[in-house]
Amino acid sequence: MMPTSLHRQRGAVAIMVAVALLLLLSVVGLVLDGGLAYMVKARLNAAVDSAALAGARAVTSGNTPEQQIASANEAIEQFFAANIADNYLLSKPHITSKTVQFNNGEVVVDVHAEAPMSVSLMGVLGFTELMPAAHAQTIRRDLDMAFVVDTSGSLYGSRAAVRTAAKSFLNRFNVSQDRVGLMHFAYGAEIDKPIRTSARGFERTSMFSKIDGYSFTGSTAAVEGMWHARDQLNGIPEKNRSVLRVIVFFSDGVPNSLGAYLPFKGTNHPCNYVAGVFDSSGNGLYSLTDSEGTELPGCQVLDAQGNILVKNLPDGYNAHNAWNVAHDPSKHEFQIVTSKPRAVTSTISTQNISRAARNLPEAIAARAREEGIFVFTLGLGNDLKKTYDGEIGENVLKCMANVADGPARCYNPAKPVGMYCYAATEADLTPCFSRLASAILRISK
Repeated sequence: MMPTSLHRQRGAVAIMVAVALLLLLSVVGLVLDGGLAYMVKARLNAAVDSAALAGARAVTSGNTPEQQIASANEAIEQFFAANIADNYLLSKPHITSKTVQFNNGEVVVDVHAEAPMSVSLMGVLGFTELMPAAHAQTIRRDLDMAFVVDTSGSLYGSRAAVRTAAKSFLNRFNVSQDRVGLMHFAYGAEIDKPIRTSARGFERTSMFSKIDGYSFTGSTAAVEGMWHARDQLNGIPEKNRSVLRVIVFFSDGVPNSLGAYLPFKGTNHPCNYVAGVFDSSGNGLYSLTDSEGTELPGCQVLDAQGNILVKNLPDGYNAHNAWNVAHDPSKHEFQIVTSKPRAVTSTISTQNISRAARNLPEAIAARAREEGIFVFTLGLGNDLKKTYDGEIGENVLKCMANVADGPARCYNPAKPVGMYCYAATEADLTPCFSRLASAILRISK
């Protein structure tokens, strides 16, 4: 007969083994079920993040808030489903709530989701299921944007592609929340649709009509387009300005023209200090407000024999100043006669006019960045890859955008850094505009 103490020891060992097995199963259950839950949670987080971002992007589709919310909700569902499959690791992922709210120029997208999953070994601890959950919020902040389109004669053959790409670009923005102004330039510049100074939104359909009506003729007075773009953004009272302010500038060539009040030779010359655009070819003076080139009567920079009829270049950019201000160099915000970045003297010459035409849009872009404005540029065609006056043509667009791969003289990472996209052919135009739009939308979040 076995001693009582031995029976007691064996009973204690059995209990200890049972408890140890239970603990072991619990630990294994925690590792197994907890590990699966962790993986489900990670995938769920990624799914709601992508869904919220997609909703913020899709909110640009539609002409009313109701249509825009419907577009955003559809994108949320699609991107959630694309990023986490039904029955992923035996879970049942689904969106529990999604909201799209407009609030004083911001769009706030919230997505909540959960993925209930049955447990295996953790059942020994009384658990029946785990409930991984995730939440993501994307805030798309308000935007003020000036969109500048080159309509010079060199783009005539690409006019259909330019129109299509420009309209596809505008389709990426919210007609009820984003403020957008549209302007184009060639000889002079014209504001097609001014940016709103208080109310939000823009008239996309009427902008499409304006783009369809572009003529594509004339020179490349880039400074006129840039001046109006900055002026439009700064014309919005500070209390009404959006968090994000952007200039988007498209061109296919090197700037070769600028506007100015010019001092003509001769007493009481009828063109003395008439504001107009002139180019490096020495043609006449053209209207500042007509991109197609309305020539101002009798205002020739050169006569028929090639004699220069203008005394000199003004010290500073005075095209949009009043007559009395045009005479006062202290009133000039941007210099024409300068030693840098390209040396320009007051002598009327092809080189001086060409260099001033390139210096000025860079100077306006640099001043805009000091005011917190981002500049994005897009260049089209082989001409931008050629060398002019010792430098590559696209350097102007790179400097305007303040990009790291531009000339070192103009890159300043402490100021807003934009983007430059080069479209080698017409087929690259729409993808390039899409890249710019995506970059703008990223920094608006």
